[in-house]
Amino acid sequence: MAGRLAEAGFALAVNDLNAEATASFLDAHPSASATELTELAGESELMITMLPNGSIVREVAVGPGGLFESARPGALLVDMSSSAPHQTVELAQLGLQHGVQVIDAPVSGGVARARDGSLSIMVAGEDEAVERCGPVFSHLGSNVFRCGPKVGSGHAVKALNNVLSCVGVLAAAEALTVGAKFGLDPEVMLDIFNASTGRNNATENKFRQFVFSGTFASGFGLDLMVKDLETAAELAQRVSVEAPLSDSCRELASAALADLGAVDHTYLADWVERRATGA
Repeated sequence: MAGRLAEAGFALAVNDLNAEATASFLDAHPSASATELTELAGESELMITMLPNGSIVREVAVGPGGLFESARPGALLVDMSSSAPHQTVELAQLGLQHGVQVIDAPVSGGVARARDGSLSIMVAGEDEAVERCGPVFSHLGSNVFRCGPKVGSGHAVKALNNVLSCVGVLAAAEALTVGAKFGLDPEVMLDIFNASTGRNNATENKFRQFVFSGTFASGFGLDLMVKDLETAAELAQRVSVEAPLSDSCRELASAALADLGAVDHTYLADWVERRATGA
């Protein structure tokens, strides 16, 4: 995503704890620069966070030497991470105390769509702030969805989207396992699913590409998937909605994470098959 912005000609400063990642990025995009958080905040009109969770976003924004400490008046923080909605609401309130506006704009589409600028972006916040981000969003995504003025709404729908994403992987893996045990060819089954009502993102874009190929390299970790499922579960609890299917999905994914560790989330399919067949 940062590469897309650098190539589009934006004046870009980056910061990452991974020095190798930073060096590699600067080699590929010499027009960009690397700075400390305080310098980045002081020089930037727009600050984008893309981090593992909302707690880390808060630390980067509010912690000692964080973005809010040195941000220029009127600066805008766009959290494109998959954070918990209530954390985003709290962050926005803290931002106002420092003269910084906060909006959320999580994304979906994976590494491939990040590279080609075709991500789906789910943005929430006041219209004026969202409009300020229009030129940036146009280089990052092909679908920009306005989720409303309530900060945190983008993060809420992103978590719910990932519930559906994970359910698709688990359901397809289970169906393929049952069919294969009966004697059906998984490749043929997948073709049938994708031409029928059972098709979903997992059957169309994950199984043949990452599961059948044995690469398991979609670019999205199982640990991050479980984190998003936990966010969705917390959201359901906060709005007093029972969500038994979502709970079952989270429990299965959490069990897989305990067994497999922080692998690519497409390993869920292999885990389902091995668990079901006793392999």
